[in-house]
Amino acid sequence: MQNGEYIKGRGAQGNRSNRFDEHQHEILDDFRNYCSAEGDEVRDSKTSIIDTFPKSIVNKVTSPDIGMEYSLNPYQGCEHGCIYCYARNSHEYWGYSAGLDFEQKILVKKNAVSLLEKKISSPRWEAKPIVLSGNTDCYQPIEKKLKITRSLLQCFLKYRHPVGIITKNALIQRDLDILRELAQDNLVHVNLSVTSLEEETRRILEPRTASIKKRLETIENLSNAGIPVSVMMAPIIPAINSHEIMPLVKEIAKRGALGVGYTIVRLNGAIGEIFSEWIYKTMPDRAEKVLHQIKNIHGGSLNDSRFGIRMKGEGEFAAQVSQQFKIARKLYLKDRKKPRLNCKLHESYKDGQMKLF
Repeated sequence: MQNGEYIKGRGAQGNRSNRFDEHQHEILDDFRNYCSAEGDEVRDSKTSIIDTFPKSIVNKVTSPDIGMEYSLNPYQGCEHGCIYCYARNSHEYWGYSAGLDFEQKILVKKNAVSLLEKKISSPRWEAKPIVLSGNTDCYQPIEKKLKITRSLLQCFLKYRHPVGIITKNALIQRDLDILRELAQDNLVHVNLSVTSLEEETRRILEPRTASIKKRLETIENLSNAGIPVSVMMAPIIPAINSHEIMPLVKEIAKRGALGVGYTIVRLNGAIGEIFSEWIYKTMPDRAEKVLHQIKNIHGGSLNDSRFGIRMKGEGEFAAQVSQQFKIARKLYLKDRKKPRLNCKLHESYKDGQMKLF
């Protein structure tokens, strides 16, 4: 576990070694002391934007635990810095760390729109919902400047193709004009992530995300605009947000949400060390309890890769969480149902134009 003060504004408190690297890098105390004496930072705290040009953009999702068949991620890495994020591990495939690198080195897929257009205009493509984003947030801070997600939505609208959105950023409201048009033909559904109603919990768990107030307002504004919106309370972390299930579902129901889903925290790969280092710094009085309870949920380990179990966990705690969500849905979301996305229009718009016959 690394020493040093808490790094404000970031989730991870350092970089873990990349499992694919032949060599490991360690910052020695001598260098830390030198930087301190000189008034310099040990690491560059700025976010770097790295342009990439992939050959494909729509990914087939094969996991039986994830409720999507295709996903599209315009960005790799995520400046939101959520400490628990399962996507951190994917950054190692790009040669970076799952720790601070994941939050500070953001890979931008500059040709995302042209790749999407090529994919969904192909005669061989049969329309099925594509989700933005299954891995990293499509509305993370750099989107405000680059507007790649907005351009992708315009492409989906042009071809009348169904799209799902997962985000925890209020920036999605910027694109209400496009979302309204998509919703008129039942071509869009939004899942907004709300992990807690407590701002202090949000601030340390998800340091660069939209505030809880902004997210609740976003649910309400999307709903009032006729855009189907549900909420993901993900992840449930014992002794951190597990006590909030009932009040959170009640609040999102008041704002117009059509449904709620959840996952239980699992700390696969490098995330186990990253999360452990973080919790000993931010919640030292609760650290042992939280880590112990997470292990109880996942067969004695922080790491759980078992299909069918890994997302919901097992044991008494997992059963209690499941029961609370059943009760909460019955009390606050009864008879609400999100509409099925429309996959029938796209064929008539394959060339970007409506066919007369």
